[in-house]
Order: sequence, then structure tokens, then C-alpha cells
Amino acid sequence: MAARRNLPKPTDAASSPVSMADLARELGVSMTTISRALSDHHSIGPATKQAVLKLAKKLNYQPNHLAAALRKGKSKLLGVIVPYIEGRFFASVVHGIETAASKAGYSVIICQSSEDVAQERKNVETLLSAQVAGILVSVSRNTLDFRHFEKVRKHGVPLVFFDRILEGDNVNAVVLNDRGGANQATRHLLEQGCRRVAHLAGPLHLNIYKNRRQGYLDALESFGIAPDESLIMDCDMTLESGAACMAQLLELPNPPDAVFSAGDSAILGALQLLKSRGIRVPQDVALAGFSNEALTSVAEPMLTSVDQRCEEMGQAAFRLFKDLVDAEGTAFSQRQVVLQPQLFVRASSLRTGPA
Repeated sequence: MAARRNLPKPTDAASSPVSMADLARELGVSMTTISRALSDHHSIGPATKQAVLKLAKKLNYQPNHLAAALRKGKSKLLGVIVPYIEGRFFASVVHGIETAASKAGYSVIICQSSEDVAQERKNVETLLSAQVAGILVSVSRNTLDFRHFEKVRKHGVPLVFFDRILEGDNVNAVVLNDRGGANQATRHLLEQGCRRVAHLAGPLHLNIYKNRRQGYLDALESFGIAPDESLIMDCDMTLESGAACMAQLLELPNPPDAVFSAGDSAILGALQLLKSRGIRVPQDVALAGFSNEALTSVAEPMLTSVDQRCEEMGQAAFRLFKDLVDAEGTAFSQRQVVLQPQLFVRASSLRTGPA
């Protein structure tokens, strides 16, 4: 080997990371030799391997897995974009994605759009710049222009939507049967003897809220009840909005005897408003929500809600991405995976006696 050259001391490594090129210069060998020695390749002799490993340890060399992946034309990074990470739903979906991805040797980059399409566009650009192997996304509340996702496709990056999706036949997606879940919840309220069931409806341009509203209407129809538009309230799906909508409903000449909300935060707000006014739940007004957030099982009374099978959704989204990767170069028809919801019936909707 050639004589060693001077390199920054190991204490400098944190501020100036040591590269394979640095190791190669220090030992007077090629980068190929360094790479093969670090990967224990059979073509490199024991003495050279030992010298490379000793120097790598001394200089605190850390391998750049992303650079290695890009050199090979393959990345093991998966990008995930969600509207937010707080609460149970998206956190659990991401956990499901990470669990499945880790088993397959992928690392996950998580981005939050914060319910802002401009931030969502930046997330897409960031992930494309990072050369991710694929992007899994649930769109933001105010996403109406989808051109940034066309850019993902043009880059040849596998794209899978989950929960909140672009509707159409040309997308790969994992969704819940939101219509069926809303139907279950509303039918349950009707089966409890309620007849004026109100609905807190989310923004209808999002598939999940459009389908949940339709499920509510389906249930009314199955009981021969004509929908009353005064009982359908546009709601931001927040605690504050849920409370405000509940207050408006109570001002009607004929208030509702039950409320089904398209989201749990809003039904929690409705519950708080009812309790503050001394209105009994469920005897006076029965309540049911959607998402089965953690707070539903600790509220007083505990809240009936539709479970979205979050972790399973995340795992299914990763499997669909992997199917796209494995099918590269072969015919692959777009696919939507539909998960079936489960209604968790709790005290907020169970009528125990006459109103």
C-alpha cells in the first residue's frame, strides 16, 4: 500500500463526515477496494480488509446507505405523506406501514401536510429529491388540484393512496368501506328507537366524508325516513365545530334525538356541549362517531364509534406498493383494496329507558 496521507483527526468526523474516498486516499487504494473490503467481499485479502476496517473504526466512518442505493439504481426509502400525525388514526396507519416496510428492508420518511395543499406539494418535491422508491399518501383537506401527483407518476415512482384518495379508476388505493360504516352507525341509532338522526358532515370533496354522508342517507332510506336537510350540518370535524353544530341543532323547533358524526372530534365536541346544558346522553340525545379514536373509550359516557382498522390499512398500503414494485416491467392493472369497518357500540348510543 502507498504511504498514508494526512486526514482530519477522528474528533473532526462529526463536523466533516468521513467518506469512502477519504479512506481510499488514506490507504492509497481504490474506492472499489474500500467498498469490497467493507462488504467482506471474497476478492479482498484478509490484511487489506483488516486495514480498512481498522481505519474506518478509527475515523468513525459511517456508510451512506442512500448514496449506495442510488449508485445501484435502487432505493430502500419509502415516502409517506399524511395530513397530520396526532391522534390515533394516522399514527396507527403509519405504524402499520413502518412495520411492514421494515420487514421488507425499507426505511420510511414521514411528511405532514398539515392539511395544506401547498405543504403537500413541498412534501412531494422533498420525497422525489430524496429518490424514494415509492410514495404513500393521504391527501390534505384542501387538496383540489392533483397535478403534483401526476409529477410522481411521470418520474416513474410507484404511488399509492390510502384513506383520503383521488377517486377514479386509474389510482392504486387502500380505503375503508366508509359508506358501509356510516350505514352501520346510523342504523344502530335508528334501531335504538331514534327517528330524528342528525349528521355532522365533513367536506364533501373528500371521498371519506362524501361516502359517510351517503351511508347515513342509505340508513334513513332503509327505515323509510326522508332526509331532513336541517339535520345535516357542515362541520370542520373539530371539537369546536362539533359543539357549535350541536348548539345550532338544539335551536331547531324539533331538535334531533340522535347525532351521527363523520369524525370523532366533532362528536366529542357535541358531547361536551350537551353535558354543559344538562342534556342526557343517550336518553335525550344518542351519539355515534367515526374513527374510534382513543378518547372515545374514556369519554363519559363512552362513545359509540366506527373503527377504521388503521394498522391493517397501513400494512395493506405497503403491500400494494410492493406489488407495484415487483410487477415492474409487466402489466399491472390499477387496484383498490377495500377494508370492512367495525362498529364499536358503547354507552353513548344505548337507550336504557324512555327519553
